[in-house]
Formats: sequence, structure tokens, C-alpha cells
Amino acid sequence: MGVSRSEAGKLVRSGAVTLAGAALRNPSLRLDAQAAALACGARELNAKQHVTLMLHKPAGVLSASRDARAKTVVDLLPPEYARRGLFPAGRLDKDATGLLLLTDDGELAHRVISPKKHVWKTYEVLLAAAPDAAQLDAVQNSITLADGQRCLPAVAVRTPKPNVVLVRIREGKYHQIKRMFAAAGNAVAGLKRTAVGGLALDEGLAPGEYRELGETDIARIFEQPAPLTPESFA
Repeated sequence: MGVSRSEAGKLVRSGAVTLAGAALRNPSLRLDAQAAALACGARELNAKQHVTLMLHKPAGVLSASRDARAKTVVDLLPPEYARRGLFPAGRLDKDATGLLLLTDDGELAHRVISPKKHVWKTYEVLLAAAPDAAQLDAVQNSITLADGQRCLPAVAVRTPKPNVVLVRIREGKYHQIKRMFAAAGNAVAGLKRTAVGGLALDEGLAPGEYRELGETDIARIFEQPAPLTPESFA
């Protein structure tokens, strides 16, 4: 709601806060957060146990909760969300764009980012040059990075644009896609995440915009995504 604890108490005692239309005047009253139909004036209050957002991350913003020197994704949110302690469930490079999940649910975040869960992430990758067959084959078949780390098999599909490919990975090594294509002999010029699991980025969201996810949305994160084809590129 964006008010302090003492201010909230004053609102309750004044009768401004209602439950199912009836004024509440006891700030100490305990309520069922899931069932309570709370409102302050004409505004419904968010009494959810956890909140998860889909953010269309813009370029130039850090995937972090706070940073003393740079703008973070949490800085894009209004105070009522920032005060809940939301944090990124996973990360996108500073110059990357696309779907980033923000949540205050630690268990959900663990399920999303844990390598053991193998949640697929899908990306549109702009390359410096159109990839040849050998480069795509290398990316798909457990390519070894420059530091010796071996990647799990990925999916890479050409699109109607010669230097844009769709890539799907199920792990999250540091700068992984950039390093995969570097090891294959190419370079990434642009990166956009378009889906996490079966949950696709809402293209109605402009960069910097977000929306809350419901239970159905969250369930899609852990669903098997549809097969990638050239037609998957919008």
C-alpha cells in the first residue's frame, strides 16, 4: 500500500479500512490473508502471501535488488512492490532484455533457478554474423566453453532473419549464451529472453513494464515449452 506501520494503524483506527464493506478499527486484528476482502477507501489492498511479477527488462538495468552505482530492476517498481523485498529469480545480463521474474517467494525462485529442475529458458539471439551449420551444431551438442566448462545440450533454430537464432537452454552459467557462441566462433550482438519454461513474455508489456502473475501463469513456468521452430520467431 506504500504507507508505514504507524500510518496504517491510523488508517484502521479512523475507519478507512474495511473488510467486506464493514469498517475495521482494531489494528491488532488478525485476518486470513487469502480470504480477506480488504479495502482502503475505494482501493483493494493486496493481502497476498507472495507476489511474483513478469517484468519486460529493458537494456542497461542490473538484474539485482539493489546497487549503489547502477539502476536495478527493483528500482523500476513502485514502492508497494519494492517494500515487499522482491528480488530477481534468475538474471539477465545488463545489456540483455526480455522476461525476468521478480518475486518475494524464495521457494519459487529456487525452483526456477536450480540446475536440478532444468527449467528451459528461451532467447532470441542476434549474432554478429549469420551462423553456419557447424556453429549451430556445436551450440546444440554440449559445447565446451573457453574455461573448460561443458554445457548441457541446447536447442538452436534458425529464423527468417539470417543473423537471428532462437536458443533454448536449461542451465544458467554466467554469460552462458555469449560464451557458447564465442566458443563456436561467433559473437552475440543482442539478447532477449522470450520465455521461462512454458511462460512466454507478454508482448503487450513495453520494456520497463510489468504485471503480476497468477497461479496459472506460475504453473506454466514448470511446463514443457512448445517445440522451437522458425515460425516461433515473431
